[in-house]
Amino acid sequence: MSSTDQDEAAAREKARARAEAIAYREQNTKDRAKARTLPNMVWALLACFIVVAFLMIVTWRPKEEKVRAVEYSAQLEDARKVAPWVRGPSPMPGGWQATSVEFKAAEQAPMTWHLGVVTDAKKYVGLEQSNVTGAKYQSDELGRTSDDGTATVGGVTWQRKVLLDRKDENALVLVGSGVTTIVTGNAGYPALEAFASSLK
Repeated sequence: MSSTDQDEAAAREKARARAEAIAYREQNTKDRAKARTLPNMVWALLACFIVVAFLMIVTWRPKEEKVRAVEYSAQLEDARKVAPWVRGPSPMPGGWQATSVEFKAAEQAPMTWHLGVVTDAKKYVGLEQSNVTGAKYQSDELGRTSDDGTATVGGVTWQRKVLLDRKDENALVLVGSGVTTIVTGNAGYPALEAFASSLK
């Protein structure tokens, strides 16, 4: 075979290889385009969601809010030395925990006593007391209210109130002997009355 024939054969081989490469690239491009169709993308996303959902179900654990209980007995006793009308639960209803306590006895302001409690059902009950009996104190503590009948607790009649500015909150109010006592919260009247009955 002459050198010219060899050159032509080599050129034909290169041309054939180039044509095969071009055809392969074109076919690969077509295959990839087919794989990117909307149904395929939807199925791929669905598979991802299923995997993520499964992992969330397997690893999810409910997080319970931890109640930070406080000791209030010592502060209650100290408050009673200054203000004998201060009251506190004795005993605290079962499973309930005090979470906040404060006594203010400023010389130029009314005395106030506060005790915040979380019930065994994780609802809130608050005790607010002051040596003032005017409507302003109730308004400051409760906001707008509407009367909701009365409740008799331990032979004593308390005024029931619905708190108009707070969702699902009620209050029991007792005014007498120069003192206003308020039991309020979102625990419902039965729980508020149970707490009121424990006050000593």
